[in-house]
Amino acid sequence: MDPARKRTVRLVVALSAAVLLAGALVYTSFSAGNPSVSPSKLRASAIPGRAYQVTGKVADWQKSGSVQRFRLRDREGTRSVPVVYDGPVPDPFRNGREVVNTVRKQGAGYVGEKDSLVTKCPSKYKNKDTPA
Repeated sequence: MDPARKRTVRLVVALSAAVLLAGALVYTSFSAGNPSVSPSKLRASAIPGRAYQVTGKVADWQKSGSVQRFRLRDREGTRSVPVVYDGPVPDPFRNGREVVNTVRKQGAGYVGEKDSLVTKCPSKYKNKDTPA
């Protein structure tokens, strides 16, 4: 076989493999994410067993050992969902604090995945016009 033809075949094979690997990486990256929703949207359309990343404010927080029971409510305070979370919580976790938690629907409530609870820093999310 002609050496120039061999180089061309190798180049085409190598580029094809690179494109396939890049496509697989992009697919895996986008399919592994959880949809981020508000409590009202979660309440309206949650599918049992599917993971959702929900963002809301903590309300009615109760602690029993390592188990945290609380409601996540919309920023407007119109809707909320009950969450049971068994695991460590960040130090700033408290009523009124905005958090992000990965949950799964289980019965009438939602169960938070262990080590998925994150609090948002309020100073980073306030308008510049809002006093601290």
